[in-house]
This record gives sequence, structure tokens and C-alpha cells, in this order.
Amino acid sequence: MRHSELRRGCGQHGRFRVGATIPLLATVAVLSMAIVATVAQAAEPAKKIVLVAGTPSHGSGEHEFNAGVLLLKSCLDRVPDVKCEAYHGGWPKDADALATADSILLYMDGGGGHPLLKADHLARMRALMDRGVGLVCVHYAVEIPKERGGPELTDWIGGYYETGYSINPHWVAQFKALPDHPIARGVKPFSIRDEWYFNIRFRPELAGVVPILKATPPDDVRRTPAAAEHPGREEIVAWAVERPDGGRGFGFTGGHFHANWGDDYFRKIVLNALVWAAHGEVPPEGVASRVEPAALKQNLDPKGK
Repeated sequence: MRHSELRRGCGQHGRFRVGATIPLLATVAVLSMAIVATVAQAAEPAKKIVLVAGTPSHGSGEHEFNAGVLLLKSCLDRVPDVKCEAYHGGWPKDADALATADSILLYMDGGGGHPLLKADHLARMRALMDRGVGLVCVHYAVEIPKERGGPELTDWIGGYYETGYSINPHWVAQFKALPDHPIARGVKPFSIRDEWYFNIRFRPELAGVVPILKATPPDDVRRTPAAAEHPGREEIVAWAVERPDGGRGFGFTGGHFHANWGDDYFRKIVLNALVWAAHGEVPPEGVASRVEPAALKQNLDPKGK
């Protein structure tokens, strides 16, 4: 269901003075251009970002899709020239809920039960992608079967978690450097523990893929044969692509622990990505937001102890 908004010349003696008129005309021309530019900017519609949360999953404080989406929405609601809508509790029942989006976030359980694979969702998403809509997949939403959904996510966001090839351990990732990319604006090196997926099945030769977050996991968590082939390798855990259709995609494998949304840099990466994927302008210092500790306890799913 749709979540409601939480809280948008003549000189002296009659002689014509050409020398005085030229600067005046130039000034008028400059002012006219400035006015036109201002009006055009004011007429530019706000970028529409639609956030979709999956159904309750895992234990308390883990896979808090609804709470995470509502927290991100509360941050985006303060961003100029952005309109944000959030749907929680599963895929929107309104078939046209995503139709006018500039970018879409999927934060939900994936794998064989990925909501993209149900009903006509994959076909509808394909139509949106063909139109250049941005797509951001967070955590489990990057996992999808390689036979169906894998080729699509490879096209749309550059890669996906492939069961038996990729791996999903809990580890402390130390991000020692950030790229010169709008998604990384305002983000400094940081470290944080999460279920960071890696050994992602990317496009061949990483074609068009821009790594955003890279870190080196301990070798004892490389628990698939494919992952074990690369001891000591720095792994990509968040990435961006720009598609030939003009659309933009972003994959982010963190997001298992809800508390991590309280980390300023962790949160800023995803907020920046949502604005960037919508073809919005990411501020020089990134999307500003502040989350109080109490906010992390709001909208949690009732999962018991």
C-alpha cells in the first residue's frame, strides 16, 4: 500500500546617444537571459523517487525493509527538487505505482522468490528500464536466479548475486578510498560490519561498471569455490552503471543490519545513488541528512524477540 507523506534612450537636448544605448541593451540582454534561465529552472519538475519495501524477513533488527525505506524517505523528503513515494509490505498493488518514477529502489528479499519474478513485474520493469528509469537494488534485492532475472539485472544495474558463485558473509569492510563519482560525494573512508555480498556476477570485463565501494574481506569467508580462487583480492560491494538507454543503475550489497542506516556515510551513499539514478543533481557534499538514534527504532516490523 502507498505510504502517506510523513510529516515541496534619448540623451540630453533630444539627441540620440548610441554609446549609452549599447551598454544598456547589453544589460537588458543579460538580465533577460538570466530571467529565462531562472524560469526554466523553476519549471523543471521534481525528480520522482519511488521506494519499494519487501515483506517482513529475518530477526528483529535485520532485513527491516519497511523501517529502512521509511527512514530513507524521511531523508529524501528534505531534499530540494525531489518527490519521494514509499510502498511498504511488498510490491505495490497499484499496477501503475512505478509508472512515473525517475528512479526506483528495491529493498526486499530476493533469490527464487524475488518479487520481480512474480506476476508481470519483470515485464513492467523492463518497459521502465527501456524508458531510461533508474534502478537501485539494495542487499538481498541484488540476488536473483541466473536463468531468469540474472540477465535483466546484469543489463539494468551491471550485475547480481549468483547463488553458488557469489558469497554473503558477515564481515567488517574497511573502505579506504572512494572514487570521483557523484554517488561518493561527501563520503570519506569508513568501516562498518554488515553482510557484504561479494564475488558478484558482473558484466564480462566489468563493462560499464564503476566500483563505488571496495574492500578486502578475510580469506576465511570466501566460502564458495569461485570466491576462494581470489585470496586477498579487493572486492566490489557497491557499484554503478550508466545504460545505453540513458538509464542508471546501482547495486549495494549492504543493508542487512538496520542499525547501519545510522552511519552517515553508509546512508549517504544510498541517498546519493537514488538522486543520481533519477538524473538529479547530487550536491557537492552529497545529500545531507541526519538520523537520531530514536529514529532507528521507529517502524520496525513486529518480529518478536
